[in-house]
Amino acid sequence: MPDPDILFFFDKNPAALPLWEAFEGRLARTVGQYTIRVQKTQITYSNRYVFACVSFLKVRKAAQRPPVYIVITFGLPRRVESPRIDAAVEAYPGRWTHHILISGPEEIDDELMTWVEEAYNFSAAK
Repeated sequence: MPDPDILFFFDKNPAALPLWEAFEGRLARTVGQYTIRVQKTQITYSNRYVFACVSFLKVRKAAQRPPVYIVITFGLPRRVESPRIDAAVEAYPGRWTHHILISGPEEIDDELMTWVEEAYNFSAAK
């Protein structure tokens, strides 16, 4: 059972909780140690620094967003070119922030987790 802070985060979007649980389960099997910080607008994952976040960021226009989704954000030293990336911004030189809208557990696949693992390693090496 998720902790109360996680449940509170998903209070307005309870149908999205299983998406987070699927991501959290894959993450725990993919990378080493990390900490989770639940904030008002996102769940932040850190090792030495932040490497990923889960949020309800509006990365698509309302008509293009499914009713249930989460957005997974991760930072890399390069821009990923993929139709799966909803937005990519070079936050500062040498750090690209990528946002991917996830609407089903099958989207939390090896490709996504490879990018998140790369972000984990990039963050740990800074």
